[in-house]
Amino acid sequence: MSSLRFKVVDEAFNRKAAPVEIPAERPEKYYAKFVFNRQKMFEYLPAATYAALINAIDNKEPLPRDVADSVAEGMKKWAIDNGARHYTHWFQPLTETTAEKHDSFVEHDGKGGVLEKFTGKLLVQQEPDASSFPNGGIRNTFEARGYSAWDISSPAFIMGNTLCIPTIFISYTGESLDYKTPLLRALNSVDRAATAVARFFDPEVNHVKSYLGWEQEYFLVDEALYSARPDLMLTGRTLMGHESAKNQQLEDHYFGAIPSRVEAFMLDLEIECHKLGIPAKTRHNEVAPNQFELAPIFEETNLANDHNLLLMSLMGEVARRHNFRVLLHEKPFAGINGSGKHNNWSLGTDKGVLLFSPGRTPRENLQFVTFVVNVMAAVHRHNGLLKATIASATNAHRLGANEAPPAIISIFTGSLLADILDRIESSTNDELADLSDKEGMRLDVSQIPEILVDATDRNRTSPFAFTGNRFEFRAVGSSANCAAAMLALNSAVAVQLQEFKEKIDARVAGGEELRHALLEEIRILIRESRPIHFDGNGYSDEWKEEAARRGLDCEASVPLIYDAYLKPESIEMFRKAGVFSKLELEARNEVKWEMFTKKVQIEARVLGDLAINHVLPVATRYQSVLLDNVSKVKSLFPAEKADKIAGPDMDTIEKLAEHSHIIKAETEAMVEARRVANRIESEREKAIAYHDTVIPRMETIRYHIDKLELMIDNEMWPLPKYRELLFIR
Repeated sequence: MSSLRFKVVDEAFNRKAAPVEIPAERPEKYYAKFVFNRQKMFEYLPAATYAALINAIDNKEPLPRDVADSVAEGMKKWAIDNGARHYTHWFQPLTETTAEKHDSFVEHDGKGGVLEKFTGKLLVQQEPDASSFPNGGIRNTFEARGYSAWDISSPAFIMGNTLCIPTIFISYTGESLDYKTPLLRALNSVDRAATAVARFFDPEVNHVKSYLGWEQEYFLVDEALYSARPDLMLTGRTLMGHESAKNQQLEDHYFGAIPSRVEAFMLDLEIECHKLGIPAKTRHNEVAPNQFELAPIFEETNLANDHNLLLMSLMGEVARRHNFRVLLHEKPFAGINGSGKHNNWSLGTDKGVLLFSPGRTPRENLQFVTFVVNVMAAVHRHNGLLKATIASATNAHRLGANEAPPAIISIFTGSLLADILDRIESSTNDELADLSDKEGMRLDVSQIPEILVDATDRNRTSPFAFTGNRFEFRAVGSSANCAAAMLALNSAVAVQLQEFKEKIDARVAGGEELRHALLEEIRILIRESRPIHFDGNGYSDEWKEEAARRGLDCEASVPLIYDAYLKPESIEMFRKAGVFSKLELEARNEVKWEMFTKKVQIEARVLGDLAINHVLPVATRYQSVLLDNVSKVKSLFPAEKADKIAGPDMDTIEKLAEHSHIIKAETEAMVEARRVANRIESEREKAIAYHDTVIPRMETIRYHIDKLELMIDNEMWPLPKYRELLFIR
């Protein structure tokens, strides 16, 4: 074994679980210890300030500047009491990660010294450089001004010794340069639209909230092994590596016993999560070796998304304490399951009613059907757009394989709900006349609570599934910002509900009874959205053909999938929702195409370096060893016997030479393909060129390198192999 590989593998396999400092008190005592939540606000703010701030949060109103000054003073005192020395506006640029610039609390005191000061102006707004983040051309290098502004609906928190203030990030001219701004716009839009429809059933509804429960999948790799794999370090995935003889085929890892080292990491992570108010609840082994999952309790979508981004940052920090590295790439290892981040999404009223949950009366069940069918209609109309929200250079490796949702958006309802919808669609007005709170419903909709919650199955091949009281958007990638999918989904549903209400109002104004009007429009939507409803095997080739016949978006090229953002119907939908202008959409697509190109470009450069400087020299060295052996055999034995003895080595030498030649030629062709693509000015066309001409070369190079890995002496192979990366205990 090569000396470096031997050293790191030995180090990894002999590592013990790191000790975890477990708080003496129970979680409820330290939960949200480092969060400026309502309890801390009540403790540190004057009564009038607290009341004004809570009113602004609950009613989504601007915070007066004088109140902001008082809030800043109380927040500063709380932060300093908890060890903070700096503050930062924590925002979500279009990199899909988070960003922060730290400032200390110190200011000149006018006497040659300093004092700790924090004003409402500093709390509410800052001015980071808007040209140094991806902006799609909205800001030029010489137009650097941008603003970050406090999102009062998401509480501030302390990470390390820094007070982090969740903020939006916009350009000097007002365009959004982040994910939080459009997400907040989308949530406001779905609040207004869903509230208006919910009032058909309960006039007392004031607000509808969007809820999100994400399930974060991830891999853990020993830090020493990670450091010995340049591809993992620089791209987050293995660009080469033959699958292990044993991987996940025995299905023995899923929900299996958690290794002690991993359990120590998980416990440490949970404690840190709870201190930051992240309601981590579920942990388990996932399907693939060294793959795991963490899931929290549901929260309002904006806060849930902030918590997921915070978690991803926190995971990396905690993992290093345990000599692990977290891999959030959607497909870090070939031949085994990739990682997703299922987004469980629902809507609920301020009266505590979940709108996708069957009720106990016909009125509640009509409301349930109304909202479910409108979601189906929205997803049908914008299925290509929703696919674009989860498409990326990294998620492309995961989608479409027999392990994750296919790259075609469809909705799974389950047979029971499907039967209910079928009967509603085929019924006449006379047959529906018995729908009343007193008489019940002839279609047995009143029985939905008993059958749906308990009996609705899951379909892991469906990218968008109804699961009893929510929809599970399973196609979101593990490294993604959930906001990308959530802002599009909530926007599409908001506009669909707006149009639905307009049609109902028109029918009622024409003298139609409300219940009949609702059912007539529901039947129309069921009929129109039938192509999106699919409860079968999404992995099958037959479904791909059927989806195309149904008119669903079947595009598989990520750069072309992004075109869905700029289709007239998408532009109009986002405009009606008040979420994006056409300029903002165009800018975001420029960023998406550019990010796709850059990620593939980095991978191609790393792969080329590994192929030329790591793999081929080892292949040549092993070839020399074999040639030396053949030479010695021929010098010791008669020609006929020597040929027989040396035959296997000669076959290996020939195959080594063949694979090496192809690797070298394909690497040179890949480099040339990059050069050609890099000369293209259009970001879209450049991304297409990388997809069509660079990625296929990379796949060919990998194929032949993986063949060499099986042939070359194990002791000579320079990089940790899959069997060493994936089975650390």
